[in-house]
Amino acid sequence: MIDEKYKYSALTAKIIACAFEVHKTLGNGFQEVIYQRALAIEMTEAGLNFEREKEMPVYYKQQQVGTRRADFLVEGVVSVELKAVIQLEDVHLSQAINYLEAYSIEVGLLINFGSKSMQYKRVSNKNFKQIGNQ
Repeated sequence: MIDEKYKYSALTAKIIACAFEVHKTLGNGFQEVIYQRALAIEMTEAGLNFEREKEMPVYYKQQQVGTRRADFLVEGVVSVELKAVIQLEDVHLSQAINYLEAYSIEVGLLINFGSKSMQYKRVSNKNFKQIGNQ
């Protein structure tokens, strides 16, 4: 699962392993918040530093225009968005990428616990630009 050509590959692999453990234990069928709480437990046990429901600034043309809560910000560098839907759709992927651009974060994960097999996508912000002290 670790591929050094992807930035933060070891970190995202660790997050994905935590998510697989949650899905293996709970299965599908719960609300997103249940998976969010369980993933927080797994990531704590894995020694990951994270903020849950992290209020993030939203940027437009490098100017802050508002805020939105990310499900998780892990180690200050990876945004994690959770879903509990039957199937990930293109709109979910687009949304995750748009969040990265709006937050000015380079790497993210979109994780879906709602299907029989857990689904995940690594996403990256092709337009990433460092802003301020981020």
